[in-house]
Amino acid sequence: MKPILRQRIRFVSIGLILVLGAYWAGAHWGARIPESVEAVHDSVAKGNAPTDASLDALETENVRIYRQASPAVANIVTKTVEYDFFYNAVPVEGAGSGFVIDANGHILTNYHVVQGAQGIDVTLGDQSHFKARFIGADTRNDIALIQIETHGKKLVPLTLGDSRTLQVGQRVLAIGNPFGFESTLTTGVVSALGRTVQTGDTTFIDEAIQTDAAINRGNSGGPLLNSHGQVIGINSAIYTPSGTTAGIGFAIPINTARRVADDLISQGKVRQAILGVQGRGLWPELASALDLPVAKGLLIESVTAGGPAAQAGVHGGTKTVLAGMQELRIGGDVLTAMDGQPIASQLDMNVLLNRHRPSDAVTLTVYRGKQKMDLRVTLGER
Repeated sequence: MKPILRQRIRFVSIGLILVLGAYWAGAHWGARIPESVEAVHDSVAKGNAPTDASLDALETENVRIYRQASPAVANIVTKTVEYDFFYNAVPVEGAGSGFVIDANGHILTNYHVVQGAQGIDVTLGDQSHFKARFIGADTRNDIALIQIETHGKKLVPLTLGDSRTLQVGQRVLAIGNPFGFESTLTTGVVSALGRTVQTGDTTFIDEAIQTDAAINRGNSGGPLLNSHGQVIGINSAIYTPSGTTAGIGFAIPINTARRVADDLISQGKVRQAILGVQGRGLWPELASALDLPVAKGLLIESVTAGGPAAQAGVHGGTKTVLAGMQELRIGGDVLTAMDGQPIASQLDMNVLLNRHRPSDAVTLTVYRGKQKMDLRVTLGER
């Protein structure tokens, strides 16, 4: 068991997390680069950029990493069809970032960047263009894998690092396509580690890497690099009251993404551990009304027949009642911990399951009435 499982899960309750990357409702961010920017770009392209001799040590390292990594960073444009009020088909484009991870053209990105796409176009940092196909995704972790047809072109993939070795304060670099400005570099530091950030009803970034490197719309799916040019995260979300960067961004650890990519490439699917229960988090008034011995936990409403929890003897609800405007199934067990880690909601349970693999054995702490018991369960596979 990893040491992190002995720590209490810390959740970031963020109401203003914005999922990045898509040009919602057909908006075209950065559709036209200002002429002044084009002029500067042309000047650099013609060789009028500063020489390396004019740079200090930190600038030299930034330039080296950018030159090394940017050719493998992808600008991903997706095409979908939506329907207006009169059921007329309306083509919609979306965009985000990604990065090449092997010579076979596999590219990691966020699932929300390519979700529902009927066509995927990729432009790499060297301006080479490709069609891509969707390979698969881990929707719970918002990770997707696509693949481009290289047609014999030699690719130089990015090197994947080890996100377990990160420390708060170390320098990081992000490369992506914010607002359509391709191959944009921003820098910052690791601001915090080990947070669990909820990004949707059933999605989250577990053990998120928090950074102050500027991340905006279009950066989603792009690489977060360390000072050795190794990928240590996938830029995914920001906390923002304005819709643009506020210095608080979150990246998915590359170790999580590597596991997903390995599963998809080798087995064609993502292996996810399941317990086979559905529940609802307790609140003090409900716990009191049901005369439960604990005020926090997951009230088990249903248990999948023949599933891991059912085989271990976990009980689901036996009676349906109304609690305010909510319909509940009561009479089942209350799950309070997995391997000693507290569980107070369905999200808590999903996060802990995300850290396990199918066939792992775990110990569940449950209350049946006022009786506390530990049940050993072998996790199944989704």
